[in-house]
Amino acid sequence: MIFKQMKKFSIAAMASIALLGGCNEAEFLRENPKDAIYAENLFVDYTGFRMAVNALLDFPRQERADMIQSAELGTVWKIGVDNGWANTELSWTRGLSRYSVDLNPEMQLINRDTEGRDGLFLILYRAISSANTIISRAENAAVDWQGASPQQAEANKNVIVAHARLIRAWAYRHLALTFGAVPLNTEEINGLTYRNDWQRNSVEEIQAQILEDLTFAEAHLPEHSTDVLVLPRAVAQHYLAELHLWMGNPALAEEAALRVAQNPNYALITERYGVRRQEPGVPFMDQFHQGNVLPSQGNTEALWVFPNSDVIDYLGARANSMRRSWTPNYSAYAPYTPENGGRGIGRLAITAWAFSIYEPQDDRFSEFAVRKAYTGYDGETIETTMAPEDMAINNNRWASTRKWDWTYTDPDLWNATHSFNDQPYLRLAETYLLLAEAQLALGKTADAATWINRVRQRSNASPIGAGEVTLDFILDERSRELITEEHRRETLVRTGTLVERTRRYNPIASNIQDFHTLLPIPRYVIDANTGRRMDQNPGY
Repeated sequence: MIFKQMKKFSIAAMASIALLGGCNEAEFLRENPKDAIYAENLFVDYTGFRMAVNALLDFPRQERADMIQSAELGTVWKIGVDNGWANTELSWTRGLSRYSVDLNPEMQLINRDTEGRDGLFLILYRAISSANTIISRAENAAVDWQGASPQQAEANKNVIVAHARLIRAWAYRHLALTFGAVPLNTEEINGLTYRNDWQRNSVEEIQAQILEDLTFAEAHLPEHSTDVLVLPRAVAQHYLAELHLWMGNPALAEEAALRVAQNPNYALITERYGVRRQEPGVPFMDQFHQGNVLPSQGNTEALWVFPNSDVIDYLGARANSMRRSWTPNYSAYAPYTPENGGRGIGRLAITAWAFSIYEPQDDRFSEFAVRKAYTGYDGETIETTMAPEDMAINNNRWASTRKWDWTYTDPDLWNATHSFNDQPYLRLAETYLLLAEAQLALGKTADAATWINRVRQRSNASPIGAGEVTLDFILDERSRELITEEHRRETLVRTGTLVERTRRYNPIASNIQDFHTLLPIPRYVIDANTGRRMDQNPGY
C-alpha cells in the first residue's frame, strides 16, 4: 500500500515541478512566468489539483532532509537551545550552537549555499508561493471538481484549498517564530504580478493570517484520515491550540486542544503493538518503528506522518537525515548494523541536562529509547556517555536518541548515508502538553496535571500533583517527550524563555544574547528586494 501511495506522490512531484519551483532563484518571491503555461494544463480538474497538493506536502518533509547542508534542515530550531547542541561543528552549526560570529545574514543554512541552493527562508516562501497558486487557481469557475453532485464538487474544492491553506499557515508559523516580522503575501505571483518592493509585516499580521488559514482548514479537512496524503483536521486544531497560546488566548487554546484530545480516533500508545511487539521494548518506542508509524498500521497517536519508501532511487522518496544528524559517527569502534541503529555523522546532539531530567524508570530514558551502548566489532559492549564534563565537540561516544534508528535489511547497504523510513511528525502527546499549558494559564492546574500525567504514566514516569504544574515543568516535559522532534527554538521563543533556559542548561550556548531570539533575515533576500529597503533584525 505504501508503495502505491509513494508512487502517487512521485507522479505528483514530477507533474508539479514547475509549481514547486515557484521562486526564481534570481529574485525574491518571483515565480517563473513560463510556469503559467503548465499551470493552465494542470489546474483544470480535481485530479490535477490533487497532484499539486501531493507535491505541496513535500515541503514539510524537507525539514528532515539535507536540503542545503549535511544535517536536517530543522537544525535551525533544534540546537542553540536548552536541549540541543552541535557535536560536530561546521560554520553553520557552530553559529547556531554557540551564537558565534558565524550566525550572520550570510549563513548558508538560512541564506543560500555556494552552489546557489536556497536556504530555509526561501524554501518556506516557495511553499507559500505554491500554496497561493493552488488557492488562486481553485477559484476558476471552469474547474471540474469531479463531484457526483454540486455539494460533493464543492467539498472536493474545499479539501484542496484546506490543504493549501494549512501548508501556508505551517510556513508562516515557521517564518514568524524564527525571523519575526516577514513579508505577507496571499496572492499568486506570476510574470505580471512580480514585485521587488516587499515590506515586512508585523508578527500580529502574520498571526492573523495563520488563524484565518487554520480555521478554514479545520472546517474542511476530514475528521480522521488513514490516507497519508490526506491530512486530518486534528493537524489544524493542534496548530490552532499553539497559535492561541502564542497570541495570548489560553481559553481558545484549551478549546482547540480539547477538540483533538477528545477525538475518539486518537489515543496515546500505551500498549505494545505492531512489528516488534514480541521483542523486548516499550510502548512509547513502538510508534517510531518502521511498519508501525502509519495510522493504517495501528498508530493511534500520530496526527501527521511522513510516509516514505526504502526502494533505492524510488521516485518521490525523500531521504531524511534524522538518524544521520543525531547519531554519532561510531564507526571507529563499532560496525554499522541494524542493532547499532545505522550510520550517523553526529552533527547534532542532546544536551547533558536534557538526559539528566528523566527518572531512572522512565521508558523514554530506557535503553530502548536512548542509545546507551553499541556492540563493537568483536561483539563487546561499548558504553556511551552523557556526563556534563564529556559534552565536547566530536565526541563519538555521546549518547543519542533511538527514535530514528533505521537501516536497510540488505547488509551491503548498512552503511547507507540517508534513511527512507516512515516518521511521525505531529503526535497527540504534544497536543496534551499544549492543552496543559493552556490550562495552567487559566489557573486549572489540576486539569493540567491530569493531561501531563497521561503522557508521563504511559512511560512509567511518576505522576505529578496540581501544585507541581509550572511552565518550566511543562517545558521540561516537552523535552522529555519530544526530544529531537520538537521545534524547540520556536517553543522557547513563543513562551519567552529561549535566552534564560539556554543559558541555564546549555553551556555550549552561553554566549546567547537577547537579540538572538530572532535569526537574521538572509542577506540575499535583502539585496534582491531593490524596490524598497528591507530592515535587518537588530544585532546582525
